Amino acid sequence: MSGPHRPRRLRRDGLRGLVRETDLRPTDLIAPVFVDATTDERVPIESMPGHERVPVSQAADRVAEVEATGVESVMLFGIPESKDERGTRAWADDGVVQRALRRITAETDVFAITDVCLCEYTEHGHCGVLTDEAHERWDGAASDGGMATTDGRPDLTVDNDATLDLLGKVAESHAAAGADMVAPSSATDGMVGAIRGALDGAGYEDVPIMSYAAKYESAFYGPFRDAADGAPAFGDRRHYQMDPANAREALREVDLDVEEGADVLMVKPALPYLDVVRQVRDHTDYPVAAYNVSGEYAMLHAAAEKGWLDLDAVALESLLSIKRAGADLVLTYFAETIADRL
Repeated sequence: MSGPHRPRRLRRDGLRGLVRETDLRPTDLIAPVFVDATTDERVPIESMPGHERVPVSQAADRVAEVEATGVESVMLFGIPESKDERGTRAWADDGVVQRALRRITAETDVFAITDVCLCEYTEHGHCGVLTDEAHERWDGAASDGGMATTDGRPDLTVDNDATLDLLGKVAESHAAAGADMVAPSSATDGMVGAIRGALDGAGYEDVPIMSYAAKYESAFYGPFRDAADGAPAFGDRRHYQMDPANAREALREVDLDVEEGADVLMVKPALPYLDVVRQVRDHTDYPVAAYNVSGEYAMLHAAAEKGWLDLDAVALESLLSIKRAGADLVLTYFAETIADRL
């Protein structure tokens, strides 16, 4: 073949990097950290190889390990010592995240982001206050001695408006303990506005909100629910998390969160929703984050354990695809290993 058009000329070593369109840096990554108030030692998470639940006493040490790889931001998830119907330990001054935050901010320089939700703290595992109908179903599940399955109807499980005040309490308590940013993930309508009002009213006007703006009801969350002990005890989350079939709806969700005061907009999951990441990127000039979720992490590990894939190579390629789709920030369980490689 002859002629002027040979794109491969630009693929040689030395030139390849100069014309690279997408960069991935350790500072683009956010590492999830699980802090467990029920244990005095680190507990491996079987469905998420390489990750552990750590006791509060080791929270700062765990974060220091993340920092050593060049990753500068973490997302904290808490497993409380006890749960109740309303998830009150989520905003307790001596709660698991609050105690961990005080240690982390005192002993490290990490940028600490906190997950603001109630599913890890409620006995029923849903992300807010139950409706009366849902409470009856929960009681029925308990009396049957097991989990009640959904009957195909997306019943309204969570009382949306009754949940908003509680989310504000959680965010305010995190800010008081030292959170640099709060990240509401409950998929509650109006949550950003309620949290912004609570933060501003308590004097935390400078604490930004990274909203899980387009959060889909996804089968890829399975390992996380094991890790954070947050699976619903009955039913599912279809009525408050988005339908995987919808993309235009994501832009409506983004616009609403911007109106309410969001500073960063997240799409979750990432890999099955790269088209949504791109649409959100094209739709707004706000920073866009994407959550490379537990199921995406676990499936690559499982294939690598079979010898079918090179784990580091596919992890890096996956994160590049998320950045290329338009994400500025990537929350990923691969953060430390990829940062080391970079």
